[in-house]
Amino acid sequence: MSFQSLSYDLTDGIATITLNRPEVMNALSQTLRAELLAALAQTQSEARVLVLTGAGRAFCSGQDLQDAGQIGSFDLERILNDEYVPMIKAITDSPIPPIAAVNGAAAGAGANLALAADIVIAAESASFIQAFTRIGLVPDAGGSYWLPRQIGMARAMGAMLFGDKISARQAADWGMIYEAVPDQGFADHIRARAGQLAAGPGLAYRGVKAMLRASFGNDLDAQLALEARLQGACGQTQDFRKGVAAFLEKRAARFTGS
Repeated sequence: MSFQSLSYDLTDGIATITLNRPEVMNALSQTLRAELLAALAQTQSEARVLVLTGAGRAFCSGQDLQDAGQIGSFDLERILNDEYVPMIKAITDSPIPPIAAVNGAAAGAGANLALAADIVIAAESASFIQAFTRIGLVPDAGGSYWLPRQIGMARAMGAMLFGDKISARQAADWGMIYEAVPDQGFADHIRARAGQLAAGPGLAYRGVKAMLRASFGNDLDAQLALEARLQGACGQTQDFRKGVAAFLEKRAARFTGS
């Protein structure tokens, strides 16, 4: 499938989607939103891990305010429900682990697009901005769900009311993202991290995602029961048998995702 506003690469089981509108800091136009949803669907059948990143100096600056007919005349609720919600859900519900490789500024919906990924790794020069109130809007694209869980109510409230720029290092210190790494070597670091997941036990990864997401709504008994059920399922897989054999033979396991 060919794309106009993003690039798609599949190498060694790693699907890399690069938002490719650097002239507008990869702002989310209607075309880019549709193409991103299609690209995310494509990853599910052919990749073992997803990397989402941006071209140029930004990851994503959020909604493209240059879209024709927007200001004062378009239905934000419809656009969010019809276009943004499926896009965010395609990331959060992905059967493969998504990594957001935040190479630069991530603002507004662009910040929350990144935070929807299972793993967020940012270059040290990158930043996150909940910029919505700067133009009289409230946060969307899942930001009001993720941020309080990641950094606590006080910091989430401040970040959203003030719209302050949060550096990658500060985001890592707060627990908003997994790690901030030097710009030099950032691409190599992302490839190594993605390669590690691509070579890993895919069914176990799905179980990890399921149990962590469920933990916010479960009491202890329900969570323990879920752990037992998912562990039982993993214990029947070829990957478990391969992992145990590799451990006993003191070598690296070669998982197949089955």
